Amino acid sequence: MPGLLSHRALSSVLGLLGLVAAFVLTTAAPARAGESVFIEVTPNSVQAGSRVNLRAGCDANNSRQAQVTSDAFGRVTLRSNNGFLTGSVTVPGNKAPGDYPVNLDCANGNTASTMLTVLNMSQPSKGPATGGGGTAGGRGTGSLLLVGGLAAVAVVAGVSARRKPGGRV
Repeated sequence: MPGLLSHRALSSVLGLLGLVAAFVLTTAAPARAGESVFIEVTPNSVQAGSRVNLRAGCDANNSRQAQVTSDAFGRVTLRSNNGFLTGSVTVPGNKAPGDYPVNLDCANGNTASTMLTVLNMSQPSKGPATGGGGTAGGRGTGSLLLVGGLAAVAVVAGVSARRKPGGRV
């Protein structure tokens, strides 16, 4: 009887696996034309004046050049590189902040688009205001703090040396 039970259990498991495989195979969506048409901008959020890298796919047509256009940087030609179309461009330093569409036009007529966010934060001319900076070096407060600290250590050491051993406990 134990052999029959093992055979039934194995048969049930195999039947269940067959049903799962049939379900997966019948419900998977077939690949459609144009699913590998894309454009990526890295990084997708940059400071005006920064360089961005472009990577694209034009379906099965990545051996031919493609054009990318955007109000953020103008027109760029992408060239074939390791199975993708790649290029890079610098966003002008005076570009106004905002979201700009980036459009891919493939040689085979396929298109894709993404967004590029341009930031235009003013650069500070000095470091941030974090305090007086007295210990940062130079003349003034930092030197006084150093001399005062050394004098305090000397006073404490002198007072400790004057104490007589065997005094009060």
